[in-house]
Amino acid sequence: MRSNFILILAISGLFFWSCDSKRVYDEYKSVNQWNKDSIISFNIGELDSLKAYNLFINIRNNSEFKYSNLYLITEIQFPKGKVISDTLEYEMALPNGEWLGTGFGDVKENKLWYKEHVKFTEPGEYQVNIRHAMRKNGEVNGIENLDGITDVGFRIEKTTQNN
Repeated sequence: MRSNFILILAISGLFFWSCDSKRVYDEYKSVNQWNKDSIISFNIGELDSLKAYNLFINIRNNSEFKYSNLYLITEIQFPKGKVISDTLEYEMALPNGEWLGTGFGDVKENKLWYKEHVKFTEPGEYQVNIRHAMRKNGEVNGIENLDGITDVGFRIEKTTQNN
């Protein structure tokens, strides 16, 4: 009986994994009170330099997140030293306070566009760094510890026109 359950679980996992045919890279890191100085890093192995990819930042938040928007600072570090930095703003809730994203219960997951049709032309490992840049209105200093963000993820997908 137990071996049948494990077999069904393994087949189900394989089915869901194979349905995600666009995925090239997908990783999450758990956070608890995301400190303003904490950098979430993802090391990306070498990718096909001839193909273009779409990049996403995945955020899981719960009801402890007290804001309607999320500000992030991202960096892509190239193998030969080049760095591309971006300051990003994402809407996390509707004006009526309803959370955007998917999921049941308290936790919502947001798949946020980061960059599209990116080519990784340099051979070697890339690193993506993400930190929050949240501030309260009228205050210069950032929020020391951001509550309500439970996980930060980074995802790379194949484009539909992968030339």
